[in-house]
Amino acid sequence: MLALAASIQAGESPALRKQIEQGRYLVNIAGCNSCHTPGYLATGSRTSDKMLLTGSDKGWRGPWGTTYAVNLRLYFDLITEDQWLQVAREVDRRPTMPYFALNAMSKSDLRAIYRYMRHLGPAGSPAPQALPPGGKSPPAYVQFGL
Repeated sequence: MLALAASIQAGESPALRKQIEQGRYLVNIAGCNSCHTPGYLATGSRTSDKMLLTGSDKGWRGPWGTTYAVNLRLYFDLITEDQWLQVAREVDRRPTMPYFALNAMSKSDLRAIYRYMRHLGPAGSPAPQALPPGGKSPPAYVQFGL
């Protein structure tokens, strides 16, 4: 994370730097990278900073169909902070997204996550759309019990 620390120091206020670092911390402990960063779990978290939170084309398949971890860097580039606060409070996603963790976070934690995501900036490509149950098998997926 040296690259993050160096880029934060390049002209952002100390208060904003603190929020960005808090957002990075929250994203890490909440496990966001586990699904939203390609190769994160397989490499023991040793992935390039440029790949952080860019989504995945590996689906999570179960009785609900197949879910893909969205590219959060593109997503956060499209929404305002107020929209993020509303989404984080109301979100109820398909498995395996632990939406309940977002629902329980404080407003200041959610603002820190937003500022961290905006600090990272857009990168990568959109993830595939979710597939309904019973459809054709995706090319790469993790199977959950049926």
